[in-house]
Amino acid sequence: MQIGRLGIRRQGMRVRKARGSWGFTLLELMVVITLILILASFAMPTYQVAVTHAREAVLRDDLFTLRKLIDEFTIDKQRPPTSLDELVEAGYLRGGIPADPFTGSNQTWRTDIEDMPISPDQAAAGIVDVHSGSDEISLDGTPYSSW
Repeated sequence: MQIGRLGIRRQGMRVRKARGSWGFTLLELMVVITLILILASFAMPTYQVAVTHAREAVLRDDLFTLRKLIDEFTIDKQRPPTSLDELVEAGYLRGGIPADPFTGSNQTWRTDIEDMPISPDQAAAGIVDVHSGSDEISLDGTPYSSW
């Protein structure tokens, strides 16, 4: 073993610094990066499905909450709400109208408006149901707008 200038020892083809640290060759680094990319390519579809499942869970929860609050408003006020903003103004939705998780906006909710009987001789038009404004298809094959 020879010690050259700057305290570097030479052993065969590899070069080692005096303190014992070894370096990686470019080929070794490329192999490791390639393996990481291959593993990441297997994980991406699973990650995307997990994100879609999470958005679907949020949509189900938001629809359940909105429908429950529409029913509560209708029972309390003896008439259906005319808009989702009316639920916010009356204090039923304190944080405002939630954003549709698939459109990213709180203005895209689709509402079903029908005449609701108030008394035997009167009816009032208002919201009776709410749906997502997205045209996408869910993981179970149904459109989100039909939920």
